Amino acid sequence: MNSDSPIADQTDHPGEEIVVVAAGALPWRVAPGEKDKLEVLLIHRPRYDDWSWPKGKIDPGETVPECAAREVDEEIGLRAPLGIPLPSIHYHVPLGLKVVHYWAVDVNGAQILPDGKEVDSVMWCSPEKAASLLSNPSDVAPLEHLAAAHALGELKTWPLVIVRHAKAKPRSSWSKAEGDRPLAATGTRQAQAVGRLLQAWKPMRIVSSPWLRCTSTIAPYARASEAKVKLNEALTEHRHARHPHKTAAAVEGLFDKQRAVVLCTHRPALPTVFAQLGKHMGSKLRAQLPGSDPFLAPGEIVVCHVAHHSKDRVVAVERFRPFDD
Repeated sequence: MNSDSPIADQTDHPGEEIVVVAAGALPWRVAPGEKDKLEVLLIHRPRYDDWSWPKGKIDPGETVPECAAREVDEEIGLRAPLGIPLPSIHYHVPLGLKVVHYWAVDVNGAQILPDGKEVDSVMWCSPEKAASLLSNPSDVAPLEHLAAAHALGELKTWPLVIVRHAKAKPRSSWSKAEGDRPLAATGTRQAQAVGRLLQAWKPMRIVSSPWLRCTSTIAPYARASEAKVKLNEALTEHRHARHPHKTAAAVEGLFDKQRAVVLCTHRPALPTVFAQLGKHMGSKLRAQLPGSDPFLAPGEIVVCHVAHHSKDRVVAVERFRPFDD
């Protein structure tokens, strides 16, 4: 399986097979000259003569966050990081049941450039007006969630991403220093997939264990993005075993700059990592964090969305496995 979709609420269609998977986003901004007035961007599609959100079907081998980011770029020329996840919607198309996964996207002053083919017009408007114009009634659900998040101060966020290093060569077949044990062939492919997936959130900071299997996992993304990499011994297996409080401190330090960041570490350190992150969220979100060994599969990631206004409060949690073979 090349991509894992997040679990979507299928209450209205229990047990029905999903035959079409799509993803998109709700672009938003605070109205120019207004302090708290929320506006969202609707797109007009001439093929259907409808008002909708930027979205499209998933490509083979693509994860749903990658699909959402790509579709937003292709349809309105916006290359912005995904924000909080929004409710997915289900509806029937000729092939059967379709699911669309949505995220919020902060336009943040960027220029919108409709492609002129799939999208011929765009409109900034209030959530109330958008709700009245949307052609698919199902599209109102993610809009209502976005507006509620804005009212709570939980819409403007930055992502804190945890990555377990990709699959390494077996310990039993490695006789040299543990820190030099490299990725297996599968792990190398996983690292490439992790690099593509991280583009959905565009973090420009990476904090990693200096051991080779961690640095090799984040290397593809670091090269592609020119993100700044900081190596921290507290994230190694050995240092964690001796001083887990230093590992916890490394996690806590990620909140200081309030900017998108990736942390890459090892399976034995993950309980400490998630326990520390759990201190920054309520019990409902805490229950979404991995709670049992192995916590994450090799190359799997957890994304914690931190509210800007609060400095350190996590308001949404996501989990993705970009590659498995």
